[in-house]
Amino acid sequence: MIYRKLLVYKLAKSLTVDVYKLTQYMPKYERYGIISQITRSAISIPSNIAEGSGRKSLKEQIYFIEVAYGSLMELSCQLEIALELNYISEQQYDEINKRIHDLAIRLYNYKEYKQKSIASQ
Repeated sequence: MIYRKLLVYKLAKSLTVDVYKLTQYMPKYERYGIISQITRSAISIPSNIAEGSGRKSLKEQIYFIEVAYGSLMELSCQLEIALELNYISEQQYDEINKRIHDLAIRLYNYKEYKQKSIASQ
């Protein structure tokens, strides 16, 4: 399973685990609201990286990287809302937002690398 060796996958999986831990402290009445949205977008990131790595076509691989990036942006938005609702602290938000920013750059660069591979074929 090649995706397990990818740094973007490792970072995305670590982020997802930490996001799940963070949601444990949110209000229980949000279980089917924002908590569900946050965890679904978080789990989507490493899942799409993994799925894309299993595709033979570079175009398909790029598509799944883009989906992972979109899920990362969803997560960013949802955590910003959680901050405004006082479900997470500013410190928690700042720490996780730095990781989101770093992963966003890495996913973008990974997509660019794949696109250059297409151009060189």
